[in-house]
Amino acid sequence: MKPTLILLPGLVCDSAVWAPQVQALSPYVHCHVVDYGLLDSIGVMAQHVLDTAPAQTFALAGHSMGGRVALEVFRRAPHRVHHLALLDTGTHPLAEGDAGAKERAGRMGLLQTAERKGMRAMAELWAKPMVHPSRHDTPVFAAVLDMLERSSAEQYAAQINALLTRPDAAPVLPTITCPTLVLTGREDLWSPPEAHERMAAAIAHAELCIVEQCGHMATLEQPDAVSAAFKRWLGLAA
Repeated sequence: MKPTLILLPGLVCDSAVWAPQVQALSPYVHCHVVDYGLLDSIGVMAQHVLDTAPAQTFALAGHSMGGRVALEVFRRAPHRVHHLALLDTGTHPLAEGDAGAKERAGRMGLLQTAERKGMRAMAELWAKPMVHPSRHDTPVFAAVLDMLERSSAEQYAAQINALLTRPDAAPVLPTITCPTLVLTGREDLWSPPEAHERMAAAIAHAELCIVEQCGHMATLEQPDAVSAAFKRWLGLAA
């Protein structure tokens, strides 16, 4: 029986964000992409992963918000996770004071755009800084917009709540002992390399992978590099 790899999307992303990796890895592992529905907290999302996992133990990979969900899954049930991958993500809670207020205002402003003008209008504002400038006006960028448009303002509101109430995941990092991949794009403005360097340093024997010419949407922007890193992480044939 193939081992199971559970893949956790980021904010209002769906299975398309993992499609290149599913294609590359399906000969070796059973890939299961999680749908959060209208769940509105990181903790509830993590419990949903544990309750619906198709295997008792599994490899677990999370992108962006999904990385935070992955860390909460590990915190709750470390014995069930035998490999962990954290992509383009972070560990810090909402900041206090002006920085936190600025994040909240920015997210709520985008939500108002989604509610008034639709998800694609929001996506066109939000997505451009998420991808490497060389991907603008390409099929990759169009695929990102299409993916975000498939979501709804209701889902967006629920997941924004999850991010604004996110727990501090930094204490989880030193407890991780399974093979761990920490990956981000060199030009990821949302989750920069230096933050991932700190995360990897806090995890015993973690592999740090910085993907060149790549922004926040690494799985779609540089799919071959991400899939190759996954094969190394999982100990699969090249």
